[in-house]
Amino acid sequence: MMRAMVLHGCCPVEERPLKLAELPVPIPEDNQILVKISASGLCHTDIDEIEGRLTPTIWPIVLGHQVVGIVEQTGSKVTRFRNGQRVGITWLWWSCGRCGFCRSERENLCDDAKWTGKDANGGYAEYMVVPEDFAHLIPKEFSDAAAAPLLCAGVIGYRAVKLSEISDGQVVGLFGFGASAHIVIQVIRHRFPNNPVFVFTRSEEHRSLASSLGAAWTGRPEDSPPEMISRAIDFTPVGETIQNALAVLERGGRLVVNAIRKETFVPQLDYGEYLWLEKEIKSVANVTRQDAAEFLPLAAEIPIRPEIHEFELEQANEALIQLKQAKIRAAAVLNLNY
Repeated sequence: MMRAMVLHGCCPVEERPLKLAELPVPIPEDNQILVKISASGLCHTDIDEIEGRLTPTIWPIVLGHQVVGIVEQTGSKVTRFRNGQRVGITWLWWSCGRCGFCRSERENLCDDAKWTGKDANGGYAEYMVVPEDFAHLIPKEFSDAAAAPLLCAGVIGYRAVKLSEISDGQVVGLFGFGASAHIVIQVIRHRFPNNPVFVFTRSEEHRSLASSLGAAWTGRPEDSPPEMISRAIDFTPVGETIQNALAVLERGGRLVVNAIRKETFVPQLDYGEYLWLEKEIKSVANVTRQDAAEFLPLAAEIPIRPEIHEFELEQANEALIQLKQAKIRAAAVLNLNY
């Protein structure tokens, strides 16, 4: 048997809905590996699932999609991994490999894809299974806890940077500065050292963190920066941030929205004021295996230094409440080795 924090139905996260349970250790199928989990990151998407903005397809469900652990058992047809290797698991648990999206390197849009902690049990537990083709080796430079936020906050942040199509010298604006953005600024500063990065966040503590990581200017989401920005990434769950970003976006600029759901509605936008002059809005939808394959070695090369706040498995509810209330400075991680 294994310990797991289990969600039985949707409700406000403040009601502490995750319940500690003893579940059978899953048995890997022929093409799957069994992973003994050591660390699992917490994400705003987990809160979306708990509160019903993104509904799991199986009940009860074990959340968690930033998972690090050791391969403990392999299915009879597994060839990529052996027992004892350290692997990571992202939001993408499986894709069909046959549809037009999968065949055009856009498996993140696959209609039949399964997502970790939503369509398959995830990392808020001592064990989980995953198809071998959807697990990733973790670079030796990272501890288990430090590697966990790289697998969602890092990988999807990296995808947002790619979709932003940043050019050398452009001013980049980051709206919200939590787990993903504090990794993204390190990627941008490494790849585009001549690009000023402006950070917009309500939290004074987050503004301080952004400055320490190289932000050229920090302010609140509604503040006017020293100059217009050419590329913007919105990490927030707040609909109004889209309007805030477009208000300071240069003509011909691009705003990338890195969120699965918004907790508040996007305000009605006046086309002439916010969208004219060839401004663009592009969403980030999930991740691909290629994103992880590109990002993890880059994270080791930079090297990325995730700032983490660790919790025990049984503290998952409290950690999620703090995450929702923006009381966590950067990334939150369940450390199962406590």
